[in-house]
Amino acid sequence: MNIWMRPERPARGPKPAYSRAQITEAAVRLADAEGLEAATMRRIAAEIGAGAMSLYRYVPSRDDLVDLIADHLMGELDLARLPSGDWRADLTRYACELRAMWLRHPWIAGVQRSRAGFGPNQLRLIERVMGTLDAHVPVDENLSLMALLNGYVEGAAREEVTWAGELRRSGLSEADWLAQSYPRIRQIVDSGEYPIFTKITLEARQPRLSPDERFRHGLERVLDCIALALTEAAAERP
Repeated sequence: MNIWMRPERPARGPKPAYSRAQITEAAVRLADAEGLEAATMRRIAAEIGAGAMSLYRYVPSRDDLVDLIADHLMGELDLARLPSGDWRADLTRYACELRAMWLRHPWIAGVQRSRAGFGPNQLRLIERVMGTLDAHVPVDENLSLMALLNGYVEGAAREEVTWAGELRRSGLSEADWLAQSYPRIRQIVDSGEYPIFTKITLEARQPRLSPDERFRHGLERVLDCIALALTEAAAERP
């Protein structure tokens, strides 16, 4: 049974000693400190001062815990006043909020979720974010455009998180890593066999942008595609 269909409090009996919110917040703290694998029921119980087995009355399974964590993270996004009527500003704000959440909790890159939990924060996000385009396009087109936007944000954030992790493991700064890579890059360029790679190395501006600038550059391209879809939808409207 979906965790959101299980009543948190029994209809009768004493008031529960703990809440799902307490358990979820403790799990997120552990994950932030040591990674999601550290957020076991035993560790969570120690964090909040409970017996490990007693927590299963509140959160029956690991999948339920992951659903609670995912919904909690969605609740961190500041979506107040969305939709505002300015779809581009709204989607820019949403995308930046989503990326910031990923960067605060880089361990979510390793979370595998094959199902949607449909928790309250996820539902609020659907209503507010998809609500920005609801008046402009049919619902199927809205779903496709949101998938395009979410795919960009997740891909960009995942790349940032992975790269930061690689630098931490190597013990190098980004400048040191680039300096270490220079001899191989020079060899490839000098070979003359890879003209596109050479053009990227010598002419591309994107690799020289800051992470924030690179993200916003790509985001603007995605929003341009959405703008085109909205223009086409308006032209097709009776």
